[in-house]
Amino acid sequence: MTSSFPGLGAPSFGFLQSTAWRAALALLVVFVMLAMTGWTAVRGSKDDANPLATARSAWEHASFRGHRLPDTDSAPGALAAFFRKLSRADRATLADRYPLVVGNMGGAPVDLRYQANKQALRQAGELERKRMHDRRLTPVGRREASRLMHRFASMRGPGRQILAFDPAGGGRAAEVFGDLRQARHVSVVVPGVDTNLATFERTARATSAPAGMAKSLYDAERSVRGGDSRTAVIAWADYTAPAGLGVGAATGQLAEAGAVRLNALVRALPKSASVSLMCHSYGSVVCGVAAHRLPSGVTDIAVAGSPGMRAETAAGLGTGARVWAMRNPDDWIQDVPYLEVGGLGHGADPVTEAFGSRVLSAAGAEGHAGYFVPGTESLRNFAKIGVGAVSSVDCAAQDRECSADLA
Repeated sequence: MTSSFPGLGAPSFGFLQSTAWRAALALLVVFVMLAMTGWTAVRGSKDDANPLATARSAWEHASFRGHRLPDTDSAPGALAAFFRKLSRADRATLADRYPLVVGNMGGAPVDLRYQANKQALRQAGELERKRMHDRRLTPVGRREASRLMHRFASMRGPGRQILAFDPAGGGRAAEVFGDLRQARHVSVVVPGVDTNLATFERTARATSAPAGMAKSLYDAERSVRGGDSRTAVIAWADYTAPAGLGVGAATGQLAEAGAVRLNALVRALPKSASVSLMCHSYGSVVCGVAAHRLPSGVTDIAVAGSPGMRAETAAGLGTGARVWAMRNPDDWIQDVPYLEVGGLGHGADPVTEAFGSRVLSAAGAEGHAGYFVPGTESLRNFAKIGVGAVSSVDCAAQDRECSADLA
């Protein structure tokens, strides 16, 4: 084998000339560089305990009014039927006795889940209060406990509707804005890396956190609908997201697990509502993996700042939902290699013509976390999709006809 470069001999191993090898090496180098320059965050669990698993075990071995309680993995319809047979007092008793179980149970009445999660948050807050004064912990550990105690207090505040809460490890949560029971349109915000209980909400740059994203979208949807209350938005941080831009963010393992949970959420939503998924960053990987299993009630999947959706084309996602994509010009995600080799990377760029999505304008959005900022075209487009006004979206310059067939 001869070299194509003058003065250089043949390489020792032929596979070094493989396009796939070079692509994989380039991708690996990118993520190693990101990790070494501080992009990768280290997040460990405070202990090995899993309160939700313990609570579910207690539920599964218990009886109530002389009868065994239903399997927590039962279909939402079966669980809904179980709760319909109970009196209001009995429902409240179960929520008080097993708050983590009821609060995370698809099929349980949403108001009961909100009630149960307030109780679970109170209990978790008390535990963190004790940890704040535990001298066996490091100063960093005690500060983390203080931060979580205040976060849990905020999440159980007046008007908050916490649909899911799991304090294990980094923690998971979901919050509803609007009346989920009466909504005709439900939007689910699926966030990306470094999503956990500590980052679920922020005071500064609020719309870069899941709760702030969802609240901003809810306000924008109500504006589009002229104040119509029959819309709801869920801040869905109820999956284990990658910690920083390390190997977890470069592979699909966490997305696979997240997709299972996302499908479970969607299937527990009111059947009368149309559902849209608004997926940001690694959240778009989760949505891409989930796409082929989504029920027909999911009408739209819209992604922003996507590193890829684990597919080479929109058709390859295997969904009947409309697929939308947007990216602003200064989002650094565009510099991540759009390929998938040996499990690394997430496939083709969703905003390219070859992918085949409907490309939306993201005018006004800045950076990677600016898509839900009020006043941006990205937020307005998300809102229009969320309420079903898809024919009035603002298309990107490269896809002026993105909504032409929807008029």
